[in-house]
Amino acid sequence: MPLPQEKIYTIDDIYALPEGERAELIDGRIYYMAPPSRTHQRIISKLNQLIANHIDIKKGDCEVYPAPFAVYLDKNTHTYVEPDISVICDKNKLDDKGCKGAPDWVIEIVSPGSRRMDYAIKLFQYRSAGVREYWIVDPEKNRIMVWSFQPEDTTEYTFSDSVKAGIYDDLFIDFSQLNI
Repeated sequence: MPLPQEKIYTIDDIYALPEGERAELIDGRIYYMAPPSRTHQRIISKLNQLIANHIDIKKGDCEVYPAPFAVYLDKNTHTYVEPDISVICDKNKLDDKGCKGAPDWVIEIVSPGSRRMDYAIKLFQYRSAGVREYWIVDPEKNRIMVWSFQPEDTTEYTFSDSVKAGIYDDLFIDFSQLNI
Protein backbone atom coordinates (compact mmCIF):
# COMPACT_ATOMS: atom_id res chain seq x y z
CA MET A 1 0.00 0.00 0.00
CA PRO A 2 1.48 3.40 -0.95
CA LEU A 3 2.15 5.95 1.74
CA PRO A 4 -0.24 8.88 1.83
CA GLN A 5 1.27 12.00 0.31
CA GLU A 6 1.52 15.16 2.33
CA LYS A 7 -0.48 18.01 0.82
CA ILE A 8 1.57 20.72 -0.82
CA TYR A 9 0.00 24.09 0.00
CA THR A 10 0.21 27.17 -2.22
CA ILE A 11 -0.30 30.88 -1.85
CA ASP A 12 -3.99 30.31 -2.64
CA ASP A 13 -4.26 28.42 0.66
CA ILE A 14 -2.69 31.37 2.50
CA TYR A 15 -5.19 33.75 0.87
CA ALA A 16 -8.03 31.44 1.91
CA LEU A 17 -7.19 31.63 5.63
CA PRO A 18 -9.88 33.15 7.85
CA GLU A 19 -9.67 36.91 8.39
CA GLY A 20 -7.04 37.79 11.00
CA GLU A 21 -5.25 34.43 10.89
CA ARG A 22 -1.59 34.74 9.93
CA ALA A 23 0.63 32.04 8.52
CA GLU A 24 3.70 31.61 6.39
CA LEU A 25 4.22 29.11 3.59
CA ILE A 26 7.62 27.46 3.28
CA ASP A 27 8.27 24.77 0.69
CA GLY A 28 4.54 24.03 0.51
CA ARG A 29 4.02 23.71 4.29
CA ILE A 30 1.91 26.12 6.30
CA TYR A 31 3.33 27.51 9.54
CA TYR A 32 0.78 29.37 11.66
CA MET A 33 1.92 32.41 13.61
CA ALA A 34 0.89 33.43 17.12
CA PRO A 35 0.19 37.10 17.83
CA PRO A 36 3.41 38.94 18.72
CA SER A 37 4.14 40.27 22.20
CA ARG A 38 4.35 43.94 23.08
CA THR A 39 8.16 43.71 23.38
CA HIS A 40 8.32 42.09 19.94
CA GLN A 41 6.26 44.91 18.43
CA ARG A 42 8.26 47.60 20.23
CA ILE A 43 11.52 46.24 18.79
CA ILE A 44 10.05 46.13 15.28
CA SER A 45 8.74 49.66 15.62
CA LYS A 46 12.04 51.11 16.84
CA LEU A 47 14.18 49.28 14.27
CA ASN A 48 11.82 50.16 11.43
CA GLN A 49 11.88 53.84 12.46
CA LEU A 50 15.70 53.95 12.66
CA ILE A 51 16.13 52.27 9.27
CA ALA A 52 13.44 54.40 7.59
CA ASN A 53 14.96 57.60 9.03
CA HIS A 54 18.39 56.60 7.72
CA ILE A 55 17.00 55.93 4.24
CA ASP A 56 15.10 59.24 4.24
CA ILE A 57 18.05 61.31 5.46
CA LYS A 58 20.36 59.75 2.86
CA LYS A 59 17.67 59.96 0.15
CA GLY A 60 18.28 56.25 -0.42
CA ASP A 61 16.62 54.00 -2.95
CA CYS A 62 15.76 51.22 -0.51
CA GLU A 63 12.38 50.85 1.17
CA VAL A 64 11.69 49.32 4.59
CA TYR A 65 8.51 47.44 5.49
CA PRO A 66 7.47 46.04 8.88
CA ALA A 67 5.32 42.92 9.20
CA PRO A 68 2.82 42.05 8.04
CA PHE A 69 4.39 42.48 4.60
CA ALA A 70 4.25 39.74 1.97
CA VAL A 71 7.52 38.37 0.62
CA TYR A 72 7.27 35.72 -2.11
CA LEU A 73 10.66 34.02 -2.06
CA ASP A 74 10.05 31.78 -5.07
CA LYS A 75 8.17 31.98 -8.35
CA ASN A 76 6.23 28.74 -7.95
CA THR A 77 4.19 30.09 -4.98
CA HIS A 78 5.38 27.51 -2.44
CA THR A 79 7.24 29.96 -0.21
CA TYR A 80 5.61 33.06 1.27
CA VAL A 81 6.93 34.72 4.42
CA GLU A 82 6.23 37.85 6.46
CA PRO A 83 9.59 38.94 7.87
CA ASP A 84 9.40 41.25 10.86
CA ILE A 85 11.36 43.82 8.84
CA SER A 86 12.18 43.74 5.12
CA VAL A 87 14.50 46.17 3.35
CA ILE A 88 14.21 46.08 -0.44
CA CYS A 89 16.57 48.07 -2.64
CA ASP A 90 15.35 46.87 -6.06
CA LYS A 91 11.99 48.58 -6.63
CA ASN A 92 11.30 46.20 -9.54
CA LYS A 93 10.64 43.52 -6.91
CA LEU A 94 7.83 45.56 -5.34
CA ASP A 95 4.17 45.63 -6.29
CA ASP A 96 0.89 46.11 -4.45
CA LYS A 97 0.98 42.52 -3.15
CA GLY A 98 4.46 42.83 -1.63
CA CYS A 99 7.96 41.77 -2.63
CA LYS A 100 8.59 39.23 -5.41
CA GLY A 101 12.01 37.79 -4.66
CA ALA A 102 14.53 38.20 -1.89
CA PRO A 103 14.75 41.41 0.12
CA ASP A 104 18.27 42.77 0.57
CA TRP A 105 18.04 42.75 4.36
CA VAL A 106 15.70 40.83 6.64
CA ILE A 107 15.31 41.16 10.40
CA GLU A 108 13.38 38.63 12.49
CA ILE A 109 12.60 39.18 16.16
CA VAL A 110 12.47 35.85 18.00
CA SER A 111 9.30 34.93 19.86
CA PRO A 112 9.04 31.84 22.06
CA GLY A 113 7.16 30.01 19.31
CA SER A 114 9.38 31.17 16.42
CA ARG A 115 12.84 30.14 17.64
CA ARG A 116 13.23 27.07 15.37
CA MET A 117 11.70 28.95 12.42
CA ASP A 118 14.00 31.94 12.73
CA TYR A 119 17.27 30.14 13.52
CA ALA A 120 16.93 27.18 11.14
CA ILE A 121 14.15 27.14 8.57
CA LYS A 122 14.16 30.83 7.67
CA LEU A 123 17.94 31.10 7.83
CA PHE A 124 18.17 28.42 5.13
CA GLN A 125 15.35 29.95 3.07
CA TYR A 126 16.76 33.48 3.16
CA ARG A 127 20.28 32.34 2.30
CA SER A 128 18.99 30.17 -0.58
CA ALA A 129 16.74 32.92 -1.94
CA GLY A 130 19.54 35.51 -2.14
CA VAL A 131 18.95 37.74 0.89
CA ARG A 132 22.19 39.70 1.38
CA GLU A 133 21.92 40.15 5.15
CA TYR A 134 19.83 38.47 7.86
CA TRP A 135 19.54 39.56 11.49
CA ILE A 136 17.95 37.56 14.27
CA VAL A 137 17.13 39.74 17.27
CA ASP A 138 16.57 37.50 20.30
CA PRO A 139 15.36 39.48 23.36
CA GLU A 140 15.19 36.39 25.58
CA LYS A 141 18.87 35.59 24.96
CA ASN A 142 19.99 39.26 24.80
CA ARG A 143 21.53 38.46 21.41
CA ILE A 144 21.61 39.75 17.86
CA MET A 145 22.93 37.31 15.27
CA VAL A 146 24.01 38.87 11.98
CA TRP A 147 24.48 36.74 8.89
CA SER A 148 26.10 38.39 5.92
CA PHE A 149 25.69 36.07 2.96
CA GLN A 150 27.86 38.08 0.52
CA PRO A 151 30.59 37.34 1.66
CA GLU A 152 29.62 34.58 4.08
CA ASP A 153 30.12 35.77 7.66
CA THR A 154 28.30 35.48 11.00
CA THR A 155 28.72 37.81 13.97
CA GLU A 156 27.06 37.75 17.39
CA TYR A 157 26.20 40.88 19.36
CA THR A 158 24.37 41.73 22.59
CA PHE A 159 21.77 44.36 23.42
CA SER A 160 24.57 46.60 24.74
CA ASP A 161 26.34 46.70 21.34
CA SER A 162 26.13 48.91 18.31
CA VAL A 163 25.55 46.81 15.19
CA LYS A 164 26.56 47.90 11.69
CA ALA A 165 24.12 47.22 8.89
CA GLY A 166 26.11 45.48 6.16
CA ILE A 167 24.08 46.83 3.25
CA TYR A 168 24.95 50.42 4.29
CA ASP A 169 28.34 51.98 4.91
CA ASP A 170 27.11 54.35 7.59
CA LEU A 171 24.16 52.80 9.45
CA PHE A 172 24.84 51.61 12.97
CA ILE A 173 22.05 50.56 15.32
CA ASP A 174 22.93 51.04 18.97
CA PHE A 175 20.80 48.46 20.75
CA SER A 176 21.69 49.95 24.14
CA GLN A 177 19.73 53.07 23.12
CA LEU A 178 16.57 51.21 22.09
CA ASN A 179 15.29 50.98 25.70
CA ILE A 180 13.93 47.50 25.27
